[in-house]
Amino acid sequence: MIGTMTAILYPVAANAELALAGPLGRAARAREAQGVADQAVIFTSEPTGPAFATREAALEAYAGPVGEAWARLAEQILPGQAPLRVQPTFEGGRRWPAVPPSPPRTAWRLMVSYWRIATAARPLETPQARKARRARPTLDSEAPDSETLRAMARQPLRPIAPQQALDIGLFEVRPPDAPHIVMPDE
Repeated sequence: MIGTMTAILYPVAANAELALAGPLGRAARAREAQGVADQAVIFTSEPTGPAFATREAALEAYAGPVGEAWARLAEQILPGQAPLRVQPTFEGGRRWPAVPPSPPRTAWRLMVSYWRIATAARPLETPQARKARRARPTLDSEAPDSETLRAMARQPLRPIAPQQALDIGLFEVRPPDAPHIVMPDE
């Protein structure tokens, strides 16, 4: 029952619209994408195209790309429709206040995952604030100021390195007749 594993070939482009319309090429890994683009690339997922009121309308408009593994539909909260943040009230025997009468308005957009080429208008992301704070300044660069560090800290967390495979511990063993099972050892 061992099947072949196929890699997803993501588009290589400067922005999400070009990834849909006319990518420079397709690549599964960063090294391949850099070879296609001849410059630095970063993997990203971005919304593109207009917003649709229903999923069916978005599927009708993007029937071709949604069939690809690198494109999917996502429901997003419309700008200015921030979700209501509530505090516990502990009134009338209830911990939380009543649910708001209507949820925030949402729209469906196409999310495209692709290898984005670094351009002057959109350079690659900055390092994580923790790494930038610890890095020693060199002769041609200086330490980032507090505002820059604050802006870096507000960015979403990204993994520094790929997650390593799980390892078995000191008191675990794999039986010879079933090496796919990890059993506790006494």
